[in-house]
Amino acid sequence: MKNIKFYRKPELENPCLIAAWPGMGYVATGVASYLKKKLKSTLLAEIKSEDFFYLTDVWIRKDEIILPQLPKSTFFYWKNREVRRDLIIFLGEAQPPPDKELAFASKVLDVAQLFEVKRVYTAAAAPAPIHHTQPPGVLAVATNKKLKEYLKKFKVTLMREGNISGMNGLLLGVVKQRDMEGICLLGEIPYYTTQIENPRSSQAVLSILTRMLGIEIDMEEINLLAKQTEERLNEFIKTHQKLEKPISSEEIEEMKKGLKAHSGIPKSAKDRIENLFKQAAKDRSKAIELKAELDKWGIFEKYQDRFLDLFKKGHH
Repeated sequence: MKNIKFYRKPELENPCLIAAWPGMGYVATGVASYLKKKLKSTLLAEIKSEDFFYLTDVWIRKDEIILPQLPKSTFFYWKNREVRRDLIIFLGEAQPPPDKELAFASKVLDVAQLFEVKRVYTAAAAPAPIHHTQPPGVLAVATNKKLKEYLKKFKVTLMREGNISGMNGLLLGVVKQRDMEGICLLGEIPYYTTQIENPRSSQAVLSILTRMLGIEIDMEEINLLAKQTEERLNEFIKTHQKLEKPISSEEIEEMKKGLKAHSGIPKSAKDRIENLFKQAAKDRSKAIELKAELDKWGIFEKYQDRFLDLFKKGHH
């Protein structure tokens, strides 16, 4: 298949596809990456980045120019030993350029249909007038009437109008064109936190999605991350006026720098970071995954020098 590198071609039974790209609150990628990790899924394939992405800048560190890696777009699979319903998980590290979006969505579904996927799940954020300490609600949209009836079994609110921006929404439009089934679950996030990762919203979506899939996963790590994010916001708000607008990028950085005392991470996350450093030292393509993990926990600055050392000339 053109533009696709396959690592394995397993026999999958009645698989569903879960697809995610970065978006508001990082809700979608939070859902898919957590599932991938907790299910210990296996690398399946990747879309060749050079066919869909362009390099537009370079990194500079201590007078040295570093050429960044193109974002990865990777498929994983998990075989469900309990019931005949396997999973394919797709994770895109970046949204493709606008002129490549439709072609990219088609390529993702080409791989899905190769394994006879009939239903596709995506996730997204739904900005809402809620406080960050409130349990977020989950909205849902579906590609046909039968699925809308199905959604009524779960504690979700059917989305009647609006739009879902980016690939997490666009993919479902292409799903419908191909007469496949598609569902998007949208976790509510406060209006003022659209640029901040919202693990509480991802957890709310995961609780619904896992019920739909008939699987159980350990939620301890994402619950801890949600608690820490709430603590950071509480401390931030103490030093600012009542939030009535989205937090600016400058304020986000201020919050991250000023509240590191509240940003301890679990041992499992530390172990994962160390493992990714080892992998990136041998394979620089792993650096993007490593940076995403450091950013997720707000500790990139702490590891910045060590991270950039991976790209120094002669480093192996």
